[in-house]
Amino acid sequence: MTAKLSDEASCWPALPYDSWKDTCETLHMWTQVVGKVRLALTPLVNHWWNVPLYVTARGLTTSRIPYGARAFELTFDFVAHELVLETSEGTVKTLALKPQTVADFSRECMAMLRGEGIEVKIWHMPVEVAHPIPFDQDTVHASYDAEKVERFWRILLSVNAVFEQFRSEFIGKASPVHFFWGSFDLAVSRFSGRRAPERPGADPITREAYSHEVSSVGWWPGTAGAMDAAFYSYAAPAPEGFSSARVRPDAARWDTGLGEFVLMYDDVRAGASPSRALLEFCRSTYEAAARFGQWDRGALERTG
Repeated sequence: MTAKLSDEASCWPALPYDSWKDTCETLHMWTQVVGKVRLALTPLVNHWWNVPLYVTARGLTTSRIPYGARAFELTFDFVAHELVLETSEGTVKTLALKPQTVADFSRECMAMLRGEGIEVKIWHMPVEVAHPIPFDQDTVHASYDAEKVERFWRILLSVNAVFEQFRSEFIGKASPVHFFWGSFDLAVSRFSGRRAPERPGADPITREAYSHEVSSVGWWPGTAGAMDAAFYSYAAPAPEGFSSARVRPDAARWDTGLGEFVLMYDDVRAGASPSRALLEFCRSTYEAAARFGQWDRGALERTG
């Protein structure tokens, strides 16, 4: 958090959603294809922590995926603009990231895996999007603006660093900093250690995700016609009084429709220190969740 202002400014580039809407929607579907490969081949970890991707120095990765006596990894390299397959035998294969349909990307990705003897079946229906089109039938989404994707990745790098700092201050149960390809957001979560009340009518995915009391903070790039890139923070279940808490920085607000605190990305990047502003948001929204939720903060927070 000691970077000079000039350095910080270059790490928090502008990225209005409308400026890369088509590319964002296409990349979202590509990450779902790759993410579902990981989902299909890894054992369930609490709260679905076996499914996300992780930020790397060059893009996003699945991390190691076991395959019998072997292992492999798929990485979106946003520097060379390639999907990279690496195997434990030392093989490296690449697939160019370029304007192409989701159907073509899905077919070429699976062919690259089969070429290395990796057979995997995925459910081709996208999740957490309106009007989903099966991957192998999607000829609608076919955009790839490399410069905008690099901006997206630069933002992920900066946000990831702040989230890791925030995570390090907590000694209780906490998630990794991970990128969920379903909702297309980067997030980190802290847990009180107590089970959450059952959600009436919850589906199995929701039931597993919110089985324990949680305070989460994240960033997502926005959505068409609704909101530009923003940070969010919520508590589940939300304790009484949480929504009325005063949080920092001053630009942060409670969004009644979303049921969570929101801080616009442009408000963060416009400040003297985006990293410091984001860390304030992380800390203050967590403090509100912990205070109103009566968490045992003395046992959960690092003091030295």
